[in-house]
Amino acid sequence: MVFEDNEKRFESDIETYLLTEGGYSKGDQSNYDKERAIDINQLVYYIQETQKRAWTRYEKIYKEEAINRLYKRLNDEIETNGLLHVLRYGITDRGVKLKIASFRPESTLNEKIIKDYQANRLTVTRQFAYSIENNNTLDMVLSLNGIPIVALELKNQFKGQSVENGKKQFMYDRDPREKIFQFNKRILVYFAVDLYEVWMTTRLNGKDTYFLPFNQGSNGAGEVGGAGNPENPNGYATSYLWEKVLQKDSLMNILHRFMHLDVEKKKVIQNGIEKTKTSAKLIFPRYHQLDVVRKLVHHVRLKGSGENYLIQHSAGSGKSNSIAWLAYHLASLHNDNNESIFTSVIIVTDRTVLDRQLQETISSFDHTTGLVETIGENKTSKDLRDAINDGKRIIVTTLQKFPVIYEEVEVNKGNRFAIIVDEAHSSQTGKSAKKLKAALADPVEALKEYAEIEGEEEAKVLDFEDKIVKELLTHGKHKNLSFFAFTATPKQKTLEMFGTKQSDGSFRPFHIYSMRQAIEEGFILDVLQNYMTYKTSYKIAKDTPDNPELPTTQGVKAIRRYGSLHPYNLQQKTAIMVEQFRNITRHKIGGRAKAMVVTASRLHAVRYFFEFKNYIKKKGYEDMDVLVAFSGVVNDGNQEYRESSLNKTKDGNKISENQLKEAFHTDDFNVLVVAEKYQTGFDEPLLHTMFVDKKLSGVKAVQTLSRLNRTYPGKVDTFILDFVNEAEEIKAAFQPFYEVTELDKEIDVNLIYDTKTKLRKYKIYNDQDIEKLNKIYFKDSKQTEKDLGKMASALIPIINRYKELDEETQYEFRVTVRNFNKWYSYITQLTRMFDKELHEEYIFTSYLIKFIPKNKSDQVSIEDKIKLEYYKLEETFKGEIVLEKSSDYVLKNPEKIDTWIKPPEEEDTLENIIQRVNERFEGKFTESDRVIVEGIYKKAVKENEKLRKFARNNDEEIFNRSIFPDVFEKVAQELYIEQMNAYSKLFEDRSFYNAVLDAVAKEAYKELRSE
Repeated sequence: MVFEDNEKRFESDIETYLLTEGGYSKGDQSNYDKERAIDINQLVYYIQETQKRAWTRYEKIYKEEAINRLYKRLNDEIETNGLLHVLRYGITDRGVKLKIASFRPESTLNEKIIKDYQANRLTVTRQFAYSIENNNTLDMVLSLNGIPIVALELKNQFKGQSVENGKKQFMYDRDPREKIFQFNKRILVYFAVDLYEVWMTTRLNGKDTYFLPFNQGSNGAGEVGGAGNPENPNGYATSYLWEKVLQKDSLMNILHRFMHLDVEKKKVIQNGIEKTKTSAKLIFPRYHQLDVVRKLVHHVRLKGSGENYLIQHSAGSGKSNSIAWLAYHLASLHNDNNESIFTSVIIVTDRTVLDRQLQETISSFDHTTGLVETIGENKTSKDLRDAINDGKRIIVTTLQKFPVIYEEVEVNKGNRFAIIVDEAHSSQTGKSAKKLKAALADPVEALKEYAEIEGEEEAKVLDFEDKIVKELLTHGKHKNLSFFAFTATPKQKTLEMFGTKQSDGSFRPFHIYSMRQAIEEGFILDVLQNYMTYKTSYKIAKDTPDNPELPTTQGVKAIRRYGSLHPYNLQQKTAIMVEQFRNITRHKIGGRAKAMVVTASRLHAVRYFFEFKNYIKKKGYEDMDVLVAFSGVVNDGNQEYRESSLNKTKDGNKISENQLKEAFHTDDFNVLVVAEKYQTGFDEPLLHTMFVDKKLSGVKAVQTLSRLNRTYPGKVDTFILDFVNEAEEIKAAFQPFYEVTELDKEIDVNLIYDTKTKLRKYKIYNDQDIEKLNKIYFKDSKQTEKDLGKMASALIPIINRYKELDEETQYEFRVTVRNFNKWYSYITQLTRMFDKELHEEYIFTSYLIKFIPKNKSDQVSIEDKIKLEYYKLEETFKGEIVLEKSSDYVLKNPEKIDTWIKPPEEEDTLENIIQRVNERFEGKFTESDRVIVEGIYKKAVKENEKLRKFARNNDEEIFNRSIFPDVFEKVAQELYIEQMNAYSKLFEDRSFYNAVLDAVAKEAYKELRSE
């Protein structure tokens, strides 16, 4: 017998599985209408079997035309709403409602619905002839009730072909205008499959067809690895496609509860006119998304509520959709007794503006009114309380709204909540998270445990005679709360709180879709591939006869701040950024690429904004414009700046904060300057370049730089230019999150007692002091008008004892109190301590720390005492930062609670502090690096009364263009004679001369007007 290794055998093997184990029957095309792209008889058979009365009524209306009218109405509904909508919600024709497909119910109580589901006719047809134009065939088509919904092109490496050939066949040999291939009209998903890989698309668009990988990952789904699929000892490496995805129950579940139509409206500028562009795409879950939702649902069905789950999925991997799908599945999840496992699913996000995509995705699955309750910006904590008390199935909210309502939520025994946390981080260990638990935790289970430990009869009663017990019950895990935490960058606390404990005591995520796999599969771009670093060197000189003594640390910080905000520094960097953007970035992504400037402070952002505006205007560049993002108000000299007043459209209209993202996406703007804003949770796929002028490390570095990683048609790379961080530092930040992040062991909860012992050694307070305050705090009766005053008064003796300590001991005490409070808060999230005395001490110290005065720290101001003498900006690294593969990163929990005390602040002379700063750059400067701005500025402006009058009596433009240039030229020539080497560059390079002139004129006008 000859061994078959051809494509037909591959087809046959897939068909055999689907027919014998997949729930399909063999299709034939004898009744298939190629022009209509449907086997209408199959649909009629299904309707007659499942909706006999409705069909009889339909036939009475249309008689012998019933089948033709059915097709016409079906086609009209599909043209209007799309096939996916019609499959889910059916059609209505002259009052007759007809289902086109039946979906499996979560509960097994309704036998009719189950019977209807079983009546679905899923067929598999090989070599499917689809065209009225030619004899082309598709290798395999899967149809539902006569409607083709899945197409497969199969390729075989044994015959020298691969998945790439399958993709090309779909792109170049299948006409998207044919009925069967029209978007969301017939086939909903196309798979190119070979022996090793699977790729998928939901829209055929000729050469522009965009395929996504649909692979498990090199080590299997949910595990650490790269692109591809693992070896399958039991068959094909790609068999998961037909065994786990296309199998009847699986495919019907995907059609019902995963696939959705994503409609996006964006404003675009075309020929100077703003238009709204609407685009639609069908979302079919990527394999890691399908896998994580199903594994979580399976685990919850087995274990019930009360478990925590950590999902480490890379940034840009589609977490919003994964969360939406999980929420929808959990909201309707039943156990074996047909009981709902969760009363409500609550999606908690750190983002102030809730992700509208997430809400719309959930809503698209079910037209039931009120299924999703969104507590957005226009709603209050009272709305959240009511939504929980009313048992709304899915609630979307921010964590910040919980503290207000935590005592008002009516929690009865048996209420269970699934809490999905978007971007889980240490915010989940704070007071808001604690109050979230207090709001939702079922006290009955915890009370039982408490009663056993205490052995007190009173603890069995549910009247909470002691409020402290109620607080204690919110600690640790709760049987009625399940947490599902999604993050790309888990920290120690996140891993211990939500991770899965392993047999060796370590903690690991429940499911992993690593940064490495996402990059290798092309879901996201590698932001470290094109990295450039610059080093800024400067030399400061004392510019005062005085030599005052200053606190060393603050003096050094003040000097560095002076250097970083110096106009010359900002101008040099701005020039590099603008020219880099114009030379490289603006040509990317079809000329639509954008850049972000990450600054060190809000003041830096404002000054950079103006530097960009000035440079662009001075150079006459009409293809660039800039926006700025920061919160609150920034004061710079006598000027007050707000984000909304600085950002304006081409027509001069103000751009509000909530319009900024949309404005940045248009072709009018291409650079966004940010300060602690839009560095996380900001998805702008046109963002190609990032200019970094801020120290970044750890999670913050990964989150910030990952803003660039989103894919977009025509976007093939990214670029980062970093003025502050070194390549090795960035590598160290990314490496822990490249594959999987683990935690070595759980925290030793007894460490909190060691810290308590250290606290008591200061002899600032004793048990009587704690008891006095807690009696007021936990009193049984209603709070009176005197209680708050009593609590404050009770702290007076403690504060007085604190004041008697020397400054260094005061500092040590404050650090130890903060450590005690921080670690107690963290530890009690992980486990129930049931230690009244310890909890009372926590309540006491959490109030005490608010009252004890800090050591006075005078602000150091030295701007008028120093000058920038030399400045140098040089490239230090250019290329790819390569992360290491196969290196699982294990975070370490502390062996002891860190109570490190910083040494007392030293004082030193200004001259010595300057010397300390300058030593870093000793011997690096030449005369060409001398900063000449400072010299000209002081010589031209200081004590120039005539110039001051000119500045006060003229507007800035007249001053800068007509008055100051003569003064500048005279002063520059005088200085050139004095220091020829330093000032020669000024007269050798006219553009440099003009740049210095503009900079000095601007600063001079500002200062002379303010005096």
